[in-house]
Amino acid sequence: MMQVPLAVGSLMEHAERFFPKKEVISQTHDKLHRLRYGEIGQRTRRLMSILNELGIQHGDRVGTLAWNHHRHLEIYFAAPGMGAVLHTINIRLSPEDIIYIINHAEDKILFIDEDILPLIEHIHTHLKTVEAYVVMTDKADLPETTIKPLYSYEELLSTGDPTYHFKTDMDENDAAGLCYTSATTGKPKGVVYSHRAIVLHSLALGLADTAAISESDVSMPVVPQFHVNAWGTPFACTWFGTTQVLPGPRFTPKRLAEFIERFKVTITAGVPTIWLGLLRELEQGSYDTSSLRAVLCGGSAAPLGLIKAFEEKHNIPFYHAYGATETTPLVTLSRLKSYQQNLSKDEKLKERARQGILVPGLQMKVVGDDGEVEWNGKEMGELLLRGPWIASEYYKDNRSADTFKDGWFHTGDVVTVDEEGTIKIVDRTKDLIKSGGEWISSVEIENAIMAHDAVFEASVVAISDDKWQERPIACVVLHEGMEEKLTKEDLLEFLKPQFPKWWLPDDVLFITEIPKSSVGKFLKRELREQIKSQLSTQG
Repeated sequence: MMQVPLAVGSLMEHAERFFPKKEVISQTHDKLHRLRYGEIGQRTRRLMSILNELGIQHGDRVGTLAWNHHRHLEIYFAAPGMGAVLHTINIRLSPEDIIYIINHAEDKILFIDEDILPLIEHIHTHLKTVEAYVVMTDKADLPETTIKPLYSYEELLSTGDPTYHFKTDMDENDAAGLCYTSATTGKPKGVVYSHRAIVLHSLALGLADTAAISESDVSMPVVPQFHVNAWGTPFACTWFGTTQVLPGPRFTPKRLAEFIERFKVTITAGVPTIWLGLLRELEQGSYDTSSLRAVLCGGSAAPLGLIKAFEEKHNIPFYHAYGATETTPLVTLSRLKSYQQNLSKDEKLKERARQGILVPGLQMKVVGDDGEVEWNGKEMGELLLRGPWIASEYYKDNRSADTFKDGWFHTGDVVTVDEEGTIKIVDRTKDLIKSGGEWISSVEIENAIMAHDAVFEASVVAISDDKWQERPIACVVLHEGMEEKLTKEDLLEFLKPQFPKWWLPDDVLFITEIPKSSVGKFLKRELREQIKSQLSTQG
């Protein structure tokens, strides 16, 4: 067979040639842009030529601090397309973490959205390797700043070469992308994605039994482009000629609902907190969401009540997906097999609430204290993964040895696997609750609590106990107007039929907000500290 390298640039070339009339609909701070792939391709080529003129060479890191819009999409292909490395930076991290990430990656140039410029103004003197800054804005004039040298994205593009060629003489195992974990424990860890990994992952997103992304879709990635490359959807959608709707900076649930209706969005992706917000908007307003064929949910386990509300109240198919920064990220997706269509309504919902089966191309095993566990849906163990889009190490980080062992990525996620091969996330290893020598899953209790109609969000954490070692405490945020209608006793009665008595939380704390990470996950470490402080004050 021909040895043709898999290269990210070829995805854009395919879109230019075969889908030049298809659109990218992009919301920026000031306006809504509608560009065709033919135009996006030319702009990408112009950008590659500009990067070359600015001294970017093979392997150099090109950093972005930006929202979901067309300019960010162009950098997705321009940087790896000319042999450099796309480095998407999580703008929601602390300034200290952002400084660490940029310096650790050794970014040579930064592309910055205009509203993020004040952050860079504050930290730029600490950045050791950055040689140039580019502002992405619709405005004609650059903002006043002490940052130098500072360029306008559109001015640079106006002088670029629209015929510049994508680089072809590269190894498919060369670095194409770089993302860092969200720093829930310790400093962020970098993960490098090869051209080969991104292309194969994009193929996987197009399989009928995964996301089934195709030319006929209208995709709206709500997951940020700085979070594991918006789960790889910009690469796959561009390659397949999918219409893309990019919701831009600081979007609201209202904007998402309006865009779904206006642009007839067929597939969208985001974390559970996003869908909780959208669900609230759908219940308060009147929107036509009939175009949606799939809401993809990942990042953390979605509550059963959330899935049920989308599917039964709004007739929107809701799919669990699972992955991580280290996995590019798609690992599993929950779809019913053909013969499972005969299950009862409740059984189908129960199946859909699991994380699904492994995507073709990957391998997994689940290991407990005594070796690999039985696939019986009961035995728990840590999920281990390997495959062509699974990382083998962290970028320049001695913590690799703790996570990548014997050719496997140790996820830190505790799961069960049933006879069908369907995995169910039980918990993170660090969040499991050990009570009286037995394990309690905080995730299962959270999902049960969030199935209550009065509950908006819930998080369950462990507190130390002299007798039992650890006991669960539930922290609950109620829907507006429900504060006087649900008591601690009511909630515990609701949970009693669902769990053994010793699983029930020792206490229920009603709070106004659950602290969240930069990517919308519950920050249990911070929540535990808040509870300790509250309990010590009460004591």
